This record gives sequence, structure tokens and C-alpha cells, in this order.
Amino acid sequence: MSSSSRVKTALHCVSFALFWVLGAAWADEAVEVRIGAAHFPPYTQHPERGADSGLLQQLAQSLNQCQQRFRFILVPTSIPRRFADLQQGRTDLAIFENPAWGWQQIAHQRVDMALEDAEVFVARQLPGRGQAYFDTLADKRLALFSGYHYAFAGFNAERRYLLQHFNANLSYSHESNLAMVERGRVDVALVSRSYLSDYLARHPRSTARLLVSERVDQVYRHYALLRPAAPISAAQFAELLERLRAEGELTRIFAPYQIAVLPRP
Repeated sequence: MSSSSRVKTALHCVSFALFWVLGAAWADEAVEVRIGAAHFPPYTQHPERGADSGLLQQLAQSLNQCQQRFRFILVPTSIPRRFADLQQGRTDLAIFENPAWGWQQIAHQRVDMALEDAEVFVARQLPGRGQAYFDTLADKRLALFSGYHYAFAGFNAERRYLLQHFNANLSYSHESNLAMVERGRVDVALVSRSYLSDYLARHPRSTARLLVSERVDQVYRHYALLRPAAPISAAQFAELLERLRAEGELTRIFAPYQIAVLPRP
């Protein structure tokens, strides 16, 4: 090998090594963005237990894989505490939120995620029972998820209010609520369309046992809320979501759960 070739080879090796050193340093300097993760199946599954399942986890992984400037991590929170955590700076983002759920007065930037889900009524399938069964709830025993905002209740999620004004059984499990419907312990459960889709895929025999309403309690469009001092701006986060939408990642994550991936707002 000539001396000039040896010099070129050496320079190439140095450049290659420098590339990896700088790349590693850049990765180490990625800005951390903390997403509040509250138990909200199928979006988030028991984050307080360190579980790594759920649609939010998949979304965070895709956000991290599509760029290196930000590193998105999940921080466990709860449905009642999630807005306080955002205001106090414990988290930077609250994801899968809707304007009807009580955050209008909180200082924030918001990003329309252009994802749409719905809440439906589910009853036990019995001979002669049809869609008219869902016309009124006044005479029904209801199974509700504690902390959720329901349109039929004026989006008032207070436990005391729901117990006083409705014949409600409050739990922290959609699965147990649907099981109570199948066993006849309650008359109607309210569940998200996304959760019901996942539940029936895991329990195919329940398809013939359950009557799903054509009546929808609410259709909700998901937003992301960013605290004003978040390390990522609303425009930056919207750009990352659009990249995932264009690459088909949002469809891959959400479409199997009947969550509509809408065109860019």
C-alpha cells in the first residue's frame, strides 16, 4: 500500500470513529420529554407497575425511533392527578385528552392528534332485546370506570355525583365491568370502542353474549397538551406526529383498535 493510500485509510478510520463518538454524544444529549402515563386501557396499561404495553408506549417508541433530538419517556401518573402533574412540571405532555374533560383553564399548548375514538354502551345479549334497550339509562344498573368523563352525566366525573344521580358501580377495570354485564350483575357498561375491540379479540365468545349500542355516548378527538415551558414546542411535536402519520406508523399502532387516524388537521 502506498503512503498516500495509508494516509487516506487512516483519515477514513479517524473520520468514522469521530462520527460514532459525535453520534453517541448527540444521542446522550437528546432532550428528555416526559409524557404522563395514566392507566387508560388500551392506551396505557398499569404504568405504575412498570408495564411496557399499551398504545402510548408504542407511540413513544415510534417517536424515539423517528428522530434523535428528543427522547420521550413515560412517567406514571393517575387520571385524577394528571393535570396537576402537568402544571407542576412533573410531566411535559398529557396525551389522548379531549376538551370536554376539564383542562380548558389550564395553561397549555395543544396539538390536535387527529385520532378519534368513541364511548359506547354494552349490555347482555338476551332474546328480544334490541337497540331500544339503550334509549334510557334511568332504570339501568351502570358499570362505569372511576374518573372517566361521560357525556350522559354532563362530563361530571366526581364519584359522589355519579353515585348520587345514577345507579352506578364504579371500578378501575373495563374488563371487570364487561364481566359484570355478562354475569347479569349490572345492566349496562360504558367502554371505549378501542377497548371493546381489544376485549372481543381476546374473548371471541363474548361477541355473541354482548349487545353493543348503536347509540354513542361521545365521540372524542384526541389532543396532546404541552405545558408552556415544555422542552418541545407544539409545532415540533405536531411535526413529529405528521412524520409518523405520513410513514403509516399511526395507522399501524391505532387502526387495529378501531381508532380512526384522520387526515392532518
